[in-house]
Amino acid sequence: MAMSLAPGLRVLAVIAALLAAACAPPATARDMPGSFAPLVKRVLPAVVNIAVTESVDSNDVLSQIPPELRGTPFEKQFRDRLRNRREQVMGAGSGFIIDPSGVIVTNNHVVGHADKIVVSLVDGTELPAKVLGTDELTDIAVIKVTASSALPYVTWGDSKQVEVGDWILAAGNPFGLGGSVTAGIVSARGRDIGAGPFDDFLQLDAPINPGNSGGPTFNMEGQVVGLNTAIVSPTGGSVGIGFAIPSQLASAIVADLREKGRIARGWLGVSVADLPESHPAGVAIAAVDHNGPAARAGIRPGDIVTAINGEHVDSARGLIRAVAAASPGNSVRLTLRRQSHELDLPVIVGLRPNGQG
Repeated sequence: MAMSLAPGLRVLAVIAALLAAACAPPATARDMPGSFAPLVKRVLPAVVNIAVTESVDSNDVLSQIPPELRGTPFEKQFRDRLRNRREQVMGAGSGFIIDPSGVIVTNNHVVGHADKIVVSLVDGTELPAKVLGTDELTDIAVIKVTASSALPYVTWGDSKQVEVGDWILAAGNPFGLGGSVTAGIVSARGRDIGAGPFDDFLQLDAPINPGNSGGPTFNMEGQVVGLNTAIVSPTGGSVGIGFAIPSQLASAIVADLREKGRIARGWLGVSVADLPESHPAGVAIAAVDHNGPAARAGIRPGDIVTAINGEHVDSARGLIRAVAAASPGNSVRLTLRRQSHELDLPVIVGLRPNGQG
């Protein structure tokens, strides 16, 4: 015989069910795991240690001891090399394999000036590496090793989905101690630390030290959501503030470096400045390169750029990024305020010279 609850009891049962659902923790990848060990076993084989050597004048060596070697057994080896007239600066960094053929992502400041690069795999295998491409403005480099068999690798995740408070795992080669991992959370997004015009860092509280540069930051699914690049520290060691390039930016740069070996960015040939808050939105043209694309298009110092291709710009960084994203040789339309007049000027974008910010 079917039974039913009285109306009052039915209401209480519904309320109890709703309370239970509200109190139950959501089962998501953002939950803190009981242990990071399963994740570490999955991803660590694709994380590599990178050793570099660079020839320098012996007179300059004492002032160029890499910070990641200070206080380690490698510092003595470094100093012993001072007996030679030409010395080799030894440096250490990290990287991660993104293709089983041996393609590795790291920082430009790790390998950018190296004469010799040696990559150590998690099993101790050492392989020479060559540089496929570097980008100084974003501090990203791609190198490659050749192995006798397919190598373990990791994949990119979507940094746009990363939220402040999410758990992350950082891996690398701190102070030359390879195969190290640390865990923490994303403590902020969109950080500008003055490294360049494309700063958009994830701030991490996972301990990152010298030697971690170029290593990966993983989400809890084992995908790379950041490229560890910098720390803020008065001591040279971790104080809980590290920065990683988001995968949204890094993956696109890496793809271009693999294909072309360099990044071709648009350039106007102007110096720009943000306007005071009391002024209408726009970006001021502070100076114009007489031989640059902007000068040829008729742009003058004092002009205020309010839009590019119809998209409003309200900061110098925003304008630089928008122009950099344009392919050199293509035309963009700048909307300007000049005194009391509004103008639309087409500009043929040039190729950003090396070293330009």
